[in-house]
Amino acid sequence: MDPSKDLAAYGYGSVAWKERVENWRQKQEKLQVMKNDLGGKDWDPDGDGPDLPIMDEGRQPLSRKMPIASSRINPYRMIIIIRLVVLGFFFHYRVTHPVKDAFALWLVSVICEIWFALSWILDQFPKWLPIERETYLDRLSLRYEKEGQPSQLAAVDLFVSTVDPLKEPPLVTANTVLSILAVDYPVDKVSCYVSDDGAAMLTFEALSETSEFAKKWIPFCKKFNIEPRAPEWYFAQKIDYLKDKILPSFVKERRAMKREYEEFKVRINALVAKAQKVPEEGWTMQDGTPWPGNNVRDHPGMIQVFLGQSGGHDTDGNELPRLVYVSREKRPGFNHHKKAGAMNALVRVSAVLTNAPYILNLDCDHYINNSKALREGMCFMMDPLLGKKVCYVQFPQRFDGIDRHDRYANRNTVFFDINMKGLDGIQGPIYVGTGCVFRRQALYGYDAPKTKKPPTRTCNCLPKWCCCGFCCTGKKKKKVTKPKPEKKKKGSRRGDGIPPAYALERIEEGVEGVECEKGSIISEQKLEKKFGQSPVFVASTLLENGGALKSASPASLLKEAIHVISCGYEDKTEWGKEVGWIYGSVTEDILTGFKMHCHGWRSIYCIPDRPAFKGSAPINLSDRLNQVLRWALGSVEIFLSWHCPLWYGYGGGLKWLERLSYINSTIYPLTSIPLLAYCTLPAVCLLTGKFITPEGLLKVLAGIDTNFTVTSKSSDDEEFSELYAFKWTTLLIPPTTLLIINLVGVVAGISNAINNGYESWGPLFGKLFFAFWVIVHLYPFLKGLLGRQNRTPTIIIVWSILLASIFSLLWVRIDPFLAKSDGPLLEECGLDCN
Repeated sequence: MDPSKDLAAYGYGSVAWKERVENWRQKQEKLQVMKNDLGGKDWDPDGDGPDLPIMDEGRQPLSRKMPIASSRINPYRMIIIIRLVVLGFFFHYRVTHPVKDAFALWLVSVICEIWFALSWILDQFPKWLPIERETYLDRLSLRYEKEGQPSQLAAVDLFVSTVDPLKEPPLVTANTVLSILAVDYPVDKVSCYVSDDGAAMLTFEALSETSEFAKKWIPFCKKFNIEPRAPEWYFAQKIDYLKDKILPSFVKERRAMKREYEEFKVRINALVAKAQKVPEEGWTMQDGTPWPGNNVRDHPGMIQVFLGQSGGHDTDGNELPRLVYVSREKRPGFNHHKKAGAMNALVRVSAVLTNAPYILNLDCDHYINNSKALREGMCFMMDPLLGKKVCYVQFPQRFDGIDRHDRYANRNTVFFDINMKGLDGIQGPIYVGTGCVFRRQALYGYDAPKTKKPPTRTCNCLPKWCCCGFCCTGKKKKKVTKPKPEKKKKGSRRGDGIPPAYALERIEEGVEGVECEKGSIISEQKLEKKFGQSPVFVASTLLENGGALKSASPASLLKEAIHVISCGYEDKTEWGKEVGWIYGSVTEDILTGFKMHCHGWRSIYCIPDRPAFKGSAPINLSDRLNQVLRWALGSVEIFLSWHCPLWYGYGGGLKWLERLSYINSTIYPLTSIPLLAYCTLPAVCLLTGKFITPEGLLKVLAGIDTNFTVTSKSSDDEEFSELYAFKWTTLLIPPTTLLIINLVGVVAGISNAINNGYESWGPLFGKLFFAFWVIVHLYPFLKGLLGRQNRTPTIIIVWSILLASIFSLLWVRIDPFLAKSDGPLLEECGLDCN
């Protein structure tokens, strides 16, 4: 600048800009000098120097996205491309070389192969851009937990769902609740809601015992910083529990706490034993009144606050997190929508009582294994740059009680450690039903916020809202008026002095160069049609940062909470359609996440070094098959519904690769039909002598030496004995039938080759290859069917060999597929042939 010139010649904006640049340059130079003076050492926040490095650390991102190294992912991508090329040549050959003498078998095989190829493509391409993420918990504390000030971390409402205490043991639920109450998070920011959809007095009494034991367990966990904070799994650890413990009182207090827990288990088990026999007049509470939930299908809504800020302290006198028991109303003639309906009831209850901006849902058998799990989720949700568009943070499912061979594939390694990372690189992982932190506003069906790019400024007005109510952008000026609130209606039906939810207009602070647009006014009637007839709940939905109403009394809030869990509350509303957990499928988790992605939200996949949550895996083959069947039926329901990813959500915020992943997750059960047909073809070929490929190919296959490596049959530990318990179910029929058919086909094919001579062995190898391929893939199922290998009775093996030998000899003698000759009968004549 020329000092001789007037500043007006340069303009106010130029002067202000130069001052800002100069100040920024001076700060950067000062920061660089301080870093050089430190000589690479860590900065001491308690020193006398300035705190610029600490402030800089607190402003940095709370998480980091780490793409998979190209040296690792590019070979996989090349394999996908090579496979696509091979598939093209394969289908060209299959279509141009039909098998005329076995046309029906050839046609079925080609149709099945086309379906398998499409299914494989849908499964591969969403894995194209996998990423990993890293969180910075120290930066989260620096930003939101400043010393000497109240914690600014966001509040979290945690949901635990349970139905039948006889199938879901109360002790398991109690451990989950205890791990939640002892989580490493500010106690005034944590609220635990337990949904008892079976209205069982056993669950209520067990929760009462749990709240009393929590007063001793929580201070022990936080004093010694133990992991995990579910007592059953903590005391069952086979590790050195003295590692990293320096307090001499730890051993004594741990021994005392273990004794307290054993006594707690005795009390819980006594309640379970008492509940085995239901009295004829029904259960009665301690005050002599009948238990309201004696009739599971017809009972009022029940809410009980066990712990909270208003009452209940631990043995050290510190406050405890809030613990609330909820059982929604059930009446005959109403569709209660099972788990999805129970979760929506918890959404409304928690909104009325605490209204935390974030929600974490867990199954009753999934405890918090990492006490910092909530902080891990908040590193994404509360990130100023990333968090605004994140609807949920999904953690992988990890399980206890799995044998080292994982014979029932409970770990789902491919899905949780490969597929979900790939989806995180697109728009986010699928919601899997548990271990997920939600943004409450996303559950309400709102669209994701859109990032607006400021247009080029074309005028010299101030970069803020003008006092006259006009904004200049070089275009036509628009008057900005704030709508007047509607008058309160007289004779309001509900409320008890609580102000109703008036229409609000979201008017953001003006940003430089952004054109003013009149906000859309949402009437009270429209909000009630969407969320239901509760002014308290409707008002809570308009609070983006959460928080309960301050003007309402606790009694009035509890009364309103009972109202929002009534049977008819959801009638003529958008609950289950656009709001909350979506109805229409037993796999409501996939459907709910799909709707959020269609609204433009993205999700995050978080894998901490220590697993955030752990659950209980199915303990035997029958339970695992029923679990998979339920998932399959739910996916088919979505595929046949209006929310099918093939046609739903176009024009929204769903990316096309994300859509492919949802299509794959809904049609994969249909693969069982061509799979059954394709696995039956080898046996049919062996029994009929026909084959699905031309004889040229058979000669090639005949020269291939095929080897199969079978898993080691070493014995497992006694702790997994329940894994081998055999329970018959109709789901065992299809795979058992496939095994028998293919085994019979193998015996028949070998017998036919023995009977017909050397020339029949060449074509036989191709047929046996596919039959053995099916049998080997069913080998894990066969292991579960037979139970523990080293305890398989010898008599079974002997009889199997004997029956197979007898069947082979009979087949050689009878052979129903042997061609009958019409020529002369030739008999052996010995030496005299006359």
